[in-house]
Amino acid sequence: MSEYLVPFEDAESEFTEKRSRFISHIWRVETEAEARARIEETKKRYYDARHNCWCYLIRQGGVLRYSDDGEPQGTAGQPMLNVFTREEVTNVCCVVTRYFGGILLGAGGLTRAYTKGAKDALDAAGISRMSLWTLWDIPCSYPLYERVKLEVEACGGVIRSADYGADILLRGAFPAGGAERFAPRLTELSAGSLAMTAAGEEFLPGPRE
Repeated sequence: MSEYLVPFEDAESEFTEKRSRFISHIWRVETEAEARARIEETKKRYYDARHNCWCYLIRQGGVLRYSDDGEPQGTAGQPMLNVFTREEVTNVCCVVTRYFGGILLGAGGLTRAYTKGAKDALDAAGISRMSLWTLWDIPCSYPLYERVKLEVEACGGVIRSADYGADILLRGAFPAGGAERFAPRLTELSAGSLAMTAAGEEFLPGPRE
């Protein structure tokens, strides 16, 4: 499975166009059920809005769905979806809520407004690259704990969990090349007494791009 792009974090944005208020929300989602739940939550929250237009893209199964929610056909959901397909972002759900301001925007105006809503939300969320990270069990004594954490981070890794017993057992995750950089540092820190063991691999998001 190759790398792919997802929203870095959940976000919202807002703007007003000819007295109509547009409120955008974006989430990273893994399943269609999760996307549907986000849409329903938003409809309940903004129950008094004229429109809650939405779209989502799920990588697994290549799922693409959208709704104009009462706006003229092709002016809302599809333009929002186009933002994410153009940016090659997947596993994303976006809802743009419109409170009608009394002035008609026309088809072109609506398309521009919903495109802007989705793009503003994506800009606020940022983009992260999902890639295959390797997982490692890292034994660690209490006196070395803070140093080991810093070295993991310096090699681009993250600590996923820590088990505290007589010593500490950390579960670390590293992007490509990170574990190879970290291993000799662990050997050096522990004067050769500690070595990490492989614990599998997992797709994880990288930093904000």
